[in-house]
Amino acid sequence: MSKIKITQVRSAINRPKNQKLVLEALGLRKMNQSVEQENSPVIMGMVRKVNHLVKVENI
Repeated sequence: MSKIKITQVRSAINRPKNQKLVLEALGLRKMNQSVEQENSPVIMGMVRKVNHLVKVENI
């Protein structure tokens, strides 16, 4: 499978708890932190939940 790079570009402060939990499950804990994940339907569903907080790039 291909990989994607997910970068947190907006803060999780004042966001609903489920969005904070999704960011943590993706491995994002700080602003401007990036993680590489496999491009799977599960990960893409998580990204869609917080697409206003992250930037996604194909690797």
